[in-house]
Amino acid sequence: MTTASLSPAPTGTRQRVLAPDLTRGALLLFIAIANAGNVAFAGQPGLAEAPHGVERVINFFRLVAVDARAYPVFAVMFGYGLVQMYRRTGRATVLRRNAWLVVFGLAHATFLYFGDFLGAYGIVGLACAYFLLPRSLRFHRIALVLWGIQTVSMTFIAFGALSGFHTGHAAFTNSPNDSLAADSFLSAMGHRLLEWPVHTLTVLPFVVIVWLGIWAAQHRILENPDQHRGLLRATAVVGLGITFLGALPYALVGAGWMHVDGATLDRIAYLHDISGEYGGPGYVALFALLAARLARRADHGPATGAVVALGRRSLSGYHTQSVVWTLLLMPWSLHLGAHGSTVTIALVVAVVTWAGSSAAAYALERRGHAGPAEKLLRTLVYDR
Repeated sequence: MTTASLSPAPTGTRQRVLAPDLTRGALLLFIAIANAGNVAFAGQPGLAEAPHGVERVINFFRLVAVDARAYPVFAVMFGYGLVQMYRRTGRATVLRRNAWLVVFGLAHATFLYFGDFLGAYGIVGLACAYFLLPRSLRFHRIALVLWGIQTVSMTFIAFGALSGFHTGHAAFTNSPNDSLAADSFLSAMGHRLLEWPVHTLTVLPFVVIVWLGIWAAQHRILENPDQHRGLLRATAVVGLGITFLGALPYALVGAGWMHVDGATLDRIAYLHDISGEYGGPGYVALFALLAARLARRADHGPATGAVVALGRRSLSGYHTQSVVWTLLLMPWSLHLGAHGSTVTIALVVAVVTWAGSSAAAYALERRGHAGPAEKLLRTLVYDR
């Protein structure tokens, strides 16, 4: 890579690959569903503990398709984006952008939501810029080896969870977060400043998922989906198959359709979490195949255009969601979750927020404007 080949500016709209933006825009709905429930219940995973009626269906859907399955998608896409930026602008820009992501994450966690991932992305991005991005294609095969080892380990975990299966009356409960149960903004802020560092440290191991995105970007899989159709299909089927099947026992318990003892609940909960990582490559492959089909059309339509526009402004969309949760769901604000079925209200708020932010992003796209968070970050990174 020569200095002359590097561009100091962000990628223009005409240069962008469709699949990453479509994936980010669509999966922001899943992020909204997960986080809105978390805030509404003031705890994780943010699901009805004694569900009935439609709450059973919502719990089941979230545990099978959303919880611990949405963030790995963004981890894969983050790794892919790191390689694209490294090729285009060089390591110095990658380092600046990720350093600012840490700052954005701290601000997000301080004022809005403790479960911020931006700080962790920034830390992982800084590490990748030094230790992974300059490496050869052969070196990045280590990522595949790690995923292979994890798959074998998960097979034994699944076998242990199912072979030691016992019925019982263990309670499905939410793990509380003090910042989400606080009775004032300042009290919530104080708790968030303590919770965010711990949360950030616990999610840093997703670097293995990010590394898979780096490997995929090295092979330009999303830029050339037609050349990798077989790999994408296999990844979608296998990845989503593992993630859905791994979640099934825990989802049945969460929906109240199956009852187990405490030891079994702990094992299937762990299986649910570790199998969720396969939702990252699985969903990315699925949307890459969809994007390849859409790319053949001259007009994607306003609905697809809105989702893609939101994907191009995913940072703004992510922050918008946190603002909405703060205003509508926190105990010291409107606290809508206290009025009726909390899980249903959280779902409706999440879907409406995602749809509204998609429409706003589409309006910005038609006017040629970036999202406010993207504009600020680009100014900080590129305008020195």
